[in-house]
Amino acid sequence: MTFGFASSSAASLSTPASAASASRLLEPAEWATAGIPLLRNPREVVSGLHARHRPEPSMAVVAVLDPDERLCASASFTKRPVPADGWMFRNTLLAQLRRVIPHDLRRRTPVRTAVLLYCREGDARWTEEDGAWMWGLRDACTLHGLRCGAYITLTGDGWHVLGEGRGGRRPNAHSEPEPFALSEGPSLAPRSGGPVSEVLRRAAAR
Repeated sequence: MTFGFASSSAASLSTPASAASASRLLEPAEWATAGIPLLRNPREVVSGLHARHRPEPSMAVVAVLDPDERLCASASFTKRPVPADGWMFRNTLLAQLRRVIPHDLRRRTPVRTAVLLYCREGDARWTEEDGAWMWGLRDACTLHGLRCGAYITLTGDGWHVLGEGRGGRRPNAHSEPEPFALSEGPSLAPRSGGPVSEVLRRAAAR
């Protein structure tokens, strides 16, 4: 880190944006106390989404589960290499949810739950990018009438449910899909993101 002096004009231009971006992320402690419902069988959910979408690094999969953890809808998309920002992630997730499933805003209490699986490089330790995804998922769920569910990272080391301490070695970011299918309702085709924003590009669902 380099220390020095910046002109007042430079500081006034850079500080508000960076401060706003920093506020649009959730720390692990905040996430752990946010009342996120626990998955009964996280490995089943992860294995099913991995088999359905075959995520690679920088690819995210958002899925909606019913109260019995059956898959209602899912979409995959690839994140471009831009700074992490919860607001941009929120907008992208919301656009994906609107494409694949109707909102539940008319319900007094959310019934369905959205979970997010993000495949990335590195290890399972929390990063600011993870915090921005968490913020975006929570906000997108609120705006779509869903319960905010688990945020799961998929790395070369395996999968990890952040804020819960649960994880496993397989599947991982580089493994082949296992002969395993996520339980689901009537015939459900995987979806991939279209032109959702300048932040993300289209990735074909597999």
